[in-house]
Parts: sequence; structure tokens; C-alpha cells
Amino acid sequence: MKLRLERLQLDPDVTIGALAIDGDFECWTLEDEVRHGPKVPGHTAIPYGTYPIALTWSPRFGRDLPLVEYVPGFTGVRIHPGNVPADTDGCILVGCDRMAKSIGRSRKAFGDLWAKLVVAQRKHEPITLEIVKP
Repeated sequence: MKLRLERLQLDPDVTIGALAIDGDFECWTLEDEVRHGPKVPGHTAIPYGTYPIALTWSPRFGRDLPLVEYVPGFTGVRIHPGNVPADTDGCILVGCDRMAKSIGRSRKAFGDLWAKLVVAQRKHEPITLEIVKP
């Protein structure tokens, strides 16, 4: 399964993108600011690139969540529900609705995405995330 996140809105306080699965639009994303200088922990979007995704236990959230692996200079980057920049802490949020500086219906979007990720995992299909510029 190939996830592709195209960052569309690069603002100083929020990054909004579109997530596709195998070429089909899945949902909107919200991340922290894309910085071209030093990383600000918990307030910086991960670098552009392609990363493996693992479905692993998150002690912070108390459940299994997608983990974005092998991100240079980052640890614990997850894909999870959330609606505003304060919810990200360096992670990728997903939502059904796109607003100017937030996303909506994140739990529904995450539930739909999670179901597809679990199917891929059960088939032993590799899951990757590619993050690209617009």
C-alpha cells in the first residue's frame, strides 16, 4: 500500500495536505510548519521523502497507531486524529474536511484510514508514506 501526502498549504503556523492511497484521495492532513532551518521539537513537520509505516502500540495514546519510521532527526511520529495545529506535536493528523487552518471529522477519517491499513498489514503488504511538494 502506497500512501502519498501532497502538502498543499504551507503556512508559518500550519501545513495542510491531501493524502491518497494507491492514487485515490483518502483524506486531508494537518501538520506543523515545514521549516527550512533547525527543527523545533514538537512544532516541525517531518522532511519530504518516503518512509515505511508500521502499525505499532503507542504508549502515549494507549492503542495501536501508524508509526512513520526512520524519519531523520525525529522519533515517535504517528498518524492520528486531531483537528488543529496544537494537536500535532510533530505528527500527521487526518480529517474529512479542510478549513483555512484546521481539518474536521478527524475520527471518521482516521477510522476509515485505519481499516485500510489493517487490511494491508494482514495481507503482509508493505505500507509506505511518500511526502511530496505541491
